[in-house]
Amino acid sequence: MTFHSILFDKAGPDTMTEAGEAPAFFSDLNLDQVINAITARRDEYDLKPFFFLSLNEIDAVKYRQEIALDLETDSLLRSIKSFAKSMHEMRHHLAYVDKLYYKYHKEGWFLEAVQVYCDAVTCLIRDLGRTNPKSRGFLAFREYLTNYARSPEFATLLSETKRLKSQLSVITYCVLVKDNWVKVSKCESEVDYSREVEETFAKFRQGEVKDYTCKLPTASGMNHVDAAILDFIAKLNPEVFLDLDKHSLRNRDYVDETIARFDREAQFYIAYLEYVAKLKRAGLPFCYPEISACDKEVYHYGGFDLALAHKLVTAGSSVVCNDFHLNDQERIIVVSGPNQGGKTTFARTFGQLHYLAALGCPVPGRKAKLLLADRIFTHFEKEENIANLRGKLRDDLVRVHDILAEATSSSVIIVNEIFTSTTLKDAVFLGKEIIKTISRLDSLSVYVTFIDELSLLSEKTVSMVSTIVPGNPALRTYKIVRMPADGLSYALSIAEKYGLTYHSLKERLKS
Repeated sequence: MTFHSILFDKAGPDTMTEAGEAPAFFSDLNLDQVINAITARRDEYDLKPFFFLSLNEIDAVKYRQEIALDLETDSLLRSIKSFAKSMHEMRHHLAYVDKLYYKYHKEGWFLEAVQVYCDAVTCLIRDLGRTNPKSRGFLAFREYLTNYARSPEFATLLSETKRLKSQLSVITYCVLVKDNWVKVSKCESEVDYSREVEETFAKFRQGEVKDYTCKLPTASGMNHVDAAILDFIAKLNPEVFLDLDKHSLRNRDYVDETIARFDREAQFYIAYLEYVAKLKRAGLPFCYPEISACDKEVYHYGGFDLALAHKLVTAGSSVVCNDFHLNDQERIIVVSGPNQGGKTTFARTFGQLHYLAALGCPVPGRKAKLLLADRIFTHFEKEENIANLRGKLRDDLVRVHDILAEATSSSVIIVNEIFTSTTLKDAVFLGKEIIKTISRLDSLSVYVTFIDELSLLSEKTVSMVSTIVPGNPALRTYKIVRMPADGLSYALSIAEKYGLTYHSLKERLKS
């Protein structure tokens, strides 16, 4: 295949577009925290637009999954990181050139940048040949890179750069400083007194001694005297410095656009894999999910909220994993149970899984089959906004109406504890109407609620309940299990909280 991008399997504006803003659901699903952490300290690559744009074709997802799986090979990952380090060094040199004032100083550092680039390309070709990647993306890129290195343009760039570096490295000259004037001349077999001094005192050396040699910093500056001396050296060696002038003018745009794009896009995978590596070291599983564009019999085993897991692992706490599956006509998971029992976290996990899968990334869990959704919609509780002059209930209704108007049968809809500002009777009525509409759309959905009966509406609804520690309703397990909702654990928890259990009331009546 012809190589276009390590992120997109096809070329063109429709497949290689960069999103400018995060999707609306990012904050609800805590994906903003995840992406901020993944892209931290990588500002030079501007990676966030890649994470803001999900894929809409199965083959495009598989293309990325293959590449990410290749990069889980340590040798290949080290090679790409080494290439990225060299490209970073090259950009650092070029940025330094822009800050310099003197002609030959600028041209010298430009030559260094070109040398780093040529070496980086050459080393990457060698490494890709040794690591033997399997993905379509890396195989196509290796072929592209090999052909590029064989091109007359790159061959000329490489040979000219090496020749100039070699010629400049053997130039010798003498500098005579007297009072306020400086004389620069060619070396005429003058004695190197520094070598003679070292040889004279060598017999007094005993073991390892401190090196008092003064070494100039790599990016040391140049003042007007240094620049004048360099100009004189150029006059003494006109042919070499004329070639240096031509090299700088001829190769202003020496970096290949496709290779530069690869360098940036590869960071998408590296950043994500480094982020999940910390969780893997803590024993948490990740997998490459099976993706379908139409089959809605989805499942997932051992999943967890990425943002929460990162906080817990950092704090040294354990992470609770959960499963789900939908069979036959089942489409809507209705989650109920006591407050602070993990219901919202479960809903976020469901949304995160589907979005990360649509990015082609490995997802939390041991095994998964997920839907490639066209859109993800979320409705989470928000503080009342007095600016829009709508009450809490009306605002909820407007937001839900907008979601249901845009959703399709391929959408994922997540509703988290809405209508808490109205009466139970109205909440039941409105909740039923929303679930009926989602059922007609045939969308996949997670609906978090305190109303148990919503899980019994039709064959499309499935009840899952956040559980408590047996015998102690005040303690949560954070496990969400597939079981009928009976409301007992929730009622007991509330009664315990307010001292209204049988035992509590009995004790209070005694007193």
